[in-house]
Amino acid sequence: MKRVLVLVALLVLMCRLCYAQLDNIRQIQKQLPYIHDSLRYVDALNRLGMLSYENNLDSSFYYTDRARSIADRLQYAKGKADATNNLGIIFDMRGNLQLALRYYNDAFNSYKAINDTSNMVLATMNIAMVYQEIGKNQKAINTYKQAIEKGKSLSRDSIMSLVLYNYTLQYPGSISKDSILIYINRAKQIATKYNDKRVLLAIEQLIADYYIKNGEPAKGIALLQQDAANTLSSNLYYLSLDMLIDLGDQFTLTDSAKAINYYRQGLEIARQKGYGVYNSLIIRKLYDFYIAKKDNATAFYYSRELLELNDMQEKIDNNSGIDYIEYALKDQQLESAHVQSTYQQLFLTLAVLVCILTIIILLILWRNWKKLNRTAEALRLQFQQSELTMEALDVMNKDYARVIKIVAHDLRNPIGGISAIAGIVQADRNLSHEAKELMNLLQESSKNCMELINELMDTDFDQHKNVKREGINIDELLHQCVHLLSFRAKDKNQQLVLSTNLQVIIQGDKEKLWRVMNNLIINSIKFSPAGSEIHIDTKLLQNKVLIIVKDTGMGIPTIIQNKIFDPFTTAKRKGTQGEQPYGLGLYISKQIVEAHNGKIWFKSEADMGTEFFIELPINSNHQVTRLTLFDPPISA
Repeated sequence: MKRVLVLVALLVLMCRLCYAQLDNIRQIQKQLPYIHDSLRYVDALNRLGMLSYENNLDSSFYYTDRARSIADRLQYAKGKADATNNLGIIFDMRGNLQLALRYYNDAFNSYKAINDTSNMVLATMNIAMVYQEIGKNQKAINTYKQAIEKGKSLSRDSIMSLVLYNYTLQYPGSISKDSILIYINRAKQIATKYNDKRVLLAIEQLIADYYIKNGEPAKGIALLQQDAANTLSSNLYYLSLDMLIDLGDQFTLTDSAKAINYYRQGLEIARQKGYGVYNSLIIRKLYDFYIAKKDNATAFYYSRELLELNDMQEKIDNNSGIDYIEYALKDQQLESAHVQSTYQQLFLTLAVLVCILTIIILLILWRNWKKLNRTAEALRLQFQQSELTMEALDVMNKDYARVIKIVAHDLRNPIGGISAIAGIVQADRNLSHEAKELMNLLQESSKNCMELINELMDTDFDQHKNVKREGINIDELLHQCVHLLSFRAKDKNQQLVLSTNLQVIIQGDKEKLWRVMNNLIINSIKFSPAGSEIHIDTKLLQNKVLIIVKDTGMGIPTIIQNKIFDPFTTAKRKGTQGEQPYGLGLYISKQIVEAHNGKIWFKSEADMGTEFFIELPINSNHQVTRLTLFDPPISA
C-alpha cells in the first residue's frame, strides 16, 4: 500500500502547487495562444503536462510530447530535459517502471549537461523512487543518499525538503533513531523557508507516524487527525487521502467504527474527485477489513466494486488514443536513427576530406616527382664535382696542417726571444714603473703565445693514426700528471687531490693519454677560483676504468655545452684570472680517447663546477691489483 501511496502522492507534491490544479490548468491554457516566445511556449506546455497528469494522463502526455518535439526542433536543452522528466512521471504512473527509469535517467543526463543541479537532484530522487517500487531497496537507498549529498551544494535548496521527506518515509530503517528527527526537522525548515504548504502538511503526517512508532500513539494520532483536518480545510483532497488511510489503519484493531469512518470518508473523496488509484486502494482496504471480520456479505459488496473499477479502468485504457509502449519503442527507434544519421554524416564528411587530401597529396607528389627529375641530373653532376673537390680538400687539409706546424715551429724562436728580452729588461732596477708594466704585459703575452704554439705543434688532426700500444698503469700516469701540474695549481693557491685505491694496467699510448689528463687538469685550474680544490678519482667498472676530474669552478653554460669539443671552437672563455683559451685542448682530448675506443663526457652547471668523465676499456689479459692498505689521497 505504502508504495502506491508514495508514488502517487509524492508525484503530486513535485508540482509545487498550493491550491486547485484545474484553475491553474485553465489559466495557462488561456494564455497559451498569446505566448510568442518559443522557449516560454515550451515551458508552458511542460507546465501543463505536469499539472494534467492527476486529472487526465493522456492530456499530460499530449502536452509533454508537444513540448519535447518543439524543444528538440529549437535545440532548447532545458525544455527537452523537463519534457523527458515528465515522460518518466507518466510511465511511472502507468506502471511501466523500466521505461520510467529510462526517461528519468535521460532527464538526469540532460540536466547534467546544462549544469542544472537542482533538477539533477530531482531526477535522482525520481530514480530512487522507481528502484523502491521495483524492490531494489539497496540501490534506492544509495541513490537517495546521492541526491542528499548533491543537494548540499544547492544555493536554492527547496527540492531538498521533498528528498528528505521521501527518504525518511520510505526507508526509516536505514536511518538511526536519533537521526530520523534530524531529517524531519531539516525537511520542515526548508519547506517553511519556501512556504511549501503541501510538504509541510505531509511532514506533519511523518512526525505523527514517528510518535506512534516510538511509544506515543495518542500524541501521534491526535497530530495525524489535526493534519488531516488542516489538509481538508485547505482543499488539498489528494494529499488528505493518504492521511485518512493512515488514520483508518491506526484504528483497525482498536476502534473498528472509527477505522471504517475514515476509510469511507476517503472513499467518498476519491469517488467525487475521480482519483482512481485511491478509489481502488481504499476499496481493497475495506474488503480486507470485512474479510478479517468474517462479514462476507459486505466483503462481497466491495469485491464487486473492485471488479467494476477494474472493468472501468480497462475501458478507459482501451479508449485512450495513445499507445504508450508503441510511443516508447518509436522514440528509441528515432533516437537510434538519429545517432546512426549523425555517424553517417560524420563518415561522409571524413570520406570527402580523405578524397580531397588524397587529390592534394597526389598533386604534390606529381610536382615533387617532376622537380626530382629536374634536380637529379644536376645532383649527379654536383656529386661528380664534389668528389673532385673532396680530393682537393683532403690535399689542402694535409698541407694546411703541415703549414700550421711549420709556422708554429718558426714562431717559437722569435717569440721565445721576445719573452727572454722582456725578462732581462724587466730585471733592470732603473726601469720606470710604467715600463715594467709594459714589459710584464709583453712577457705574459709571449707566454700565452708559446702555449698556443706548443698546442699547435702537438696537434695531430687525425689522432687515430700513430697510436702506440703499451702497458700503462693508470695510477702511475695520474700521479705523474698531478706531480707535474702541482706548480700550476700553486700559482692560484689551489690544491690537486688524487684519490685512488686500485692499480689497473691498460693498453694504449701513454704520451697521448698523458696529454688528455694534462688538458683536463689545466682546464680545471684555469676555470676554478683561487684557493679551491680539484679532485681526480678513478673507479673500476666491468671491463672498464673510469677517470673523473671534478672542480668547483665557473662551470660550462648550457648554451655552449654542445660546442666545447669542436676544433677551434667559438665556445671559448677566459679563466678566473684572465687566462687565455685556445679552443684545441678538448678537441684533441676527445680524438685521443676515441682512438683508444673510449668515451669522454661531462656534467656541468653554471657557477657550480664541472665534472669530466673518461671511460677506457681494459685489456682482457690485464692484471688488477686492489690495494690491501689504505692509500691516502695525493694532494698537491
